[in-house]
Amino acid sequence: MNKFLSYSVFAFIALLASCDSSSRQEPLADVIDRGLKASTEQALLMAEELETQEGRLPKTIGKDGQLETSDYSWWCSGFFPGELWYLYENNPTPELKKYAEMYTARVEEVKHITYSHDVGFMLNCSYGNGYRLTGNPEYKEVMLTGARSLAIRFDERVGAIRSWDFNRQIWQFPVIIDNMMNLEFFCWASKESEDDRFYKMAVSHADKTMNNHFRDDYSCYHVVSYDTITGVPHKKQTHQGAADESAWARGQAWALYGFTMMYRETCKPEYLDQAKHVAAFIMNHPNMPADKVPYWDFDAPGIPDVPRDASAAAIMASALIELSQLAEGEEAKSYLDFAEQQVRSLTSPGYLAAKGTNCHFALMHSTGHFPGNSEVDVPLSYADYYYVEALIRLKQLIEK
Repeated sequence: MNKFLSYSVFAFIALLASCDSSSRQEPLADVIDRGLKASTEQALLMAEELETQEGRLPKTIGKDGQLETSDYSWWCSGFFPGELWYLYENNPTPELKKYAEMYTARVEEVKHITYSHDVGFMLNCSYGNGYRLTGNPEYKEVMLTGARSLAIRFDERVGAIRSWDFNRQIWQFPVIIDNMMNLEFFCWASKESEDDRFYKMAVSHADKTMNNHFRDDYSCYHVVSYDTITGVPHKKQTHQGAADESAWARGQAWALYGFTMMYRETCKPEYLDQAKHVAAFIMNHPNMPADKVPYWDFDAPGIPDVPRDASAAAIMASALIELSQLAEGEEAKSYLDFAEQQVRSLTSPGYLAAKGTNCHFALMHSTGHFPGNSEVDVPLSYADYYYVEALIRLKQLIEK
């Protein structure tokens, strides 16, 4: 079977499963419990498999069909320990806590990294969730050290955190939309250290991004590079998308999540407005599939016979659940309804792996870097992390 046609087949199966679920009106609580149970089973199998492989963390499935791992230095290193902490929060067993602590410890050296903007992903997801649930003072110190390391990448002239250090012949000071996700780490550090410079950096970075990353329709570029002297953008591109002017799905998800989170942290109304605009772009896009799991790029050539990105759907769902609690009325309901559809789809057989398959990842069919032919139609650790986060958030709403 043609590879891209196979994407249509699995999407059709997922849609049928979703429609069947809707027609039977499976209680949302049952969907959530099923998703958390499956995620827990897979995560424990993964933890057991890697337990004796010192320092290793799950990344994806390689082109040889085998589990691909990384050490602490890969930008995704914090997601698996963070997922374990979320699963422990849902079901506080000694086994889950043991593995959450074990894999969190494997990320500690990230606190000294100054060459990557992803320190917020790496430490906030792992140590951040661990500290939130246990209050372990050692976790706090690791995070504050990491925040000081990340702060080195902030440039006062530009007013933002530098993303990448490569491709210097093209980008003077590149800032990617993903970088919005590190600002929660700075907001936390500001409160815990009583040092408002972290908060000021977070707000400055968010303002710069809001002013320069978005098009008139509130879709966003992936990369904006700033002139290091004037602080003015000199290049706008979509490095991991279909084209510079296309809407890369995960980029839109990072934007939605980032500005929703920044409104929660700052109460600045312009961030809430921005999140609503991004949500409207995503939810009303004519190329959003019926099952609400986006294609890897909203403008990808060949739609509908192109890969999906379950990771983007998981990030969107988690963000929309939070946005539904910050907005009001019918608007809030529309966000929650859309997120529920995404969660139902992700928890269907089209995306949720059977126990013991998929190299022990929970979700199938994510796309990392399609133009680079890297991580296409595979599981990804951050897809599982945000999927579990979305499930936890929905469950907490139901319990309220």
